[in-house]
Amino acid sequence: MMNATPRLYPYLLEPQEKPAIWGGAALVQRYGKNADARATIGESWECWDENHVDNGTLSGATLGELRTELGVDLMGPLDSRAIFPILTKLIDAQSALSVQVHPDDAYAQRVEHQPNGKTECWYILAAQPGAELVLGWARDTDRAEYERRVADGSLGELLRRVPVRAGETYYLPAGTLHAIGAGIELFEAQQASDLTYRIFDWNRVGADGRPRELHVAKAGDVLDFRASTRGATATITFREAGQERTLLVGATRFSLEKIRAGDRDTLILTHGLPFTLTALGTALDVEIGSMPAAVAPYATIVVPAAAVNLRLRSAGEMLVVRPTPNIGGLRADALGAGVAPAEVDAFFAQFA
Repeated sequence: MMNATPRLYPYLLEPQEKPAIWGGAALVQRYGKNADARATIGESWECWDENHVDNGTLSGATLGELRTELGVDLMGPLDSRAIFPILTKLIDAQSALSVQVHPDDAYAQRVEHQPNGKTECWYILAAQPGAELVLGWARDTDRAEYERRVADGSLGELLRRVPVRAGETYYLPAGTLHAIGAGIELFEAQQASDLTYRIFDWNRVGADGRPRELHVAKAGDVLDFRASTRGATATITFREAGQERTLLVGATRFSLEKIRAGDRDTLILTHGLPFTLTALGTALDVEIGSMPAAVAPYATIVVPAAAVNLRLRSAGEMLVVRPTPNIGGLRADALGAGVAPAEVDAFFAQFA
């Protein structure tokens, strides 16, 4: 049994670093992750149900074990028996990732017997000149043409490419054709799922010298074949109680915002839900009650629902992800800070 006193504090998570053939050294050299700098590390899983707590009296427990032990204190109204509902990552794409798609919840449950599909978003941390994403189709297509072009190698003619810059955010509902291009470093927030259907892998081979598995048929089941016009999200920024809040994503499964705290003793309210906080370029000193935590640049904490608020003891920037957020509450925050109703409506319409 884990020691239950004190139970509520900022849970610093130990990330899981994942090698990838398209990765590089940036996650170690620039983002401070604990891995072999000579390896090609593609992902650092920052918040995941299997990550261990790395501080305090619950150190060594996984986030999943905290769900069982703390129940409503950690999860609020969310089901403490189900996997922690979001996965956050840092990604270093020195080469392009495969062209791929993710299923929605219904398909994941019916075909894969998993609880969650995968809707995700990307916040661009750095992008080399000319870097771009594959984001949807350049024109309407259909399954027959998709399968024919996969077979004859001409699929690239239908891919829509979007240039990217640091500071932009992209929202990718399940069913969106996509690929992260070379020279991009980003923060990803997503549903807790690792279901990925590869369509094309740039003719690469894996560590075993063989091409990686493709999933053309399953991808065809879930792809949205309509032409895409989706680009970087329009954001809204407002000031509230010593902090500058920029809402980046306001979807039903998760929200993402960037907070710039310029004042000591700034409070971030939980609104009865857990949330994750990832420090950006500077270290942060935070506390819940009298329980402090030092958050290194690009490290991540989970704040339990019952904590009421998190107090920031230092200035800095951070990314905050809330699972199943109160959209009405976020809307009210923006309106209450003076953002025009039409701008608020347009922001949330992007995720309807």
